[in-house]
Amino acid sequence: PFQSPLLQIIAATVDNNRLLLDIDNSKMTADDFRMKYENELVVRQTVEADINGLRNILDDLTHTRSSLESELESLKEELIALKRNHEEEMRQLQSQTSGDVSVEVNAAPGEDLTKILNDLRNEYEQIIEKNRREVEQWYEVKVSSNAQSGINSVEEELASIRCEMESQNQEYKMLLGIKTRLEQEIAQYRALLEEGQQD
Repeated sequence: PFQSPLLQIIAATVDNNRLLLDIDNSKMTADDFRMKYENELVVRQTVEADINGLRNILDDLTHTRSSLESELESLKEELIALKRNHEEEMRQLQSQTSGDVSVEVNAAPGEDLTKILNDLRNEYEQIIEKNRREVEQWYEVKVSSNAQSGINSVEEELASIRCEMESQNQEYKMLLGIKTRLEQEIAQYRALLEEGQQD
């Protein structure tokens, strides 16, 4: 008669301990999920902040490129005017002189203009290199981190921004090349005009 209540007490105690263990396990699982969620949230916020920083860099690059394009247009207009002046002076010289006239001109840009062009090119190349390094550094950090699937769309957006920045940099270099050639041609025509005025 004493065994049955004793067994019941033991069984109830075992059940209670099992329930307590299940509760502890549930708490640990909940804490684990909460920590994972908080970590993923921090990573996502960091990535979004990096995206905003890259967008600012891209905006600055686009603005600088627009300024360069405007400067190129001004140089083209100046070159057209110089060509016209040179052609007019050549016509006047031909009308004032008899026989064939052979003019040999060394129209290399002056040292000052060459230095300015080199400084300008170096400045733009440094900007391009800085942007490239920042994007590569960010990308390496993100590749080494264990970003979860919820961040995939954000990383795709970053890859798109990186691709666009590379495209902007290539276009930047092309514009710099055009600008340099225009400035050299302008320097040549200026030299021709100055020589014509001295004669």
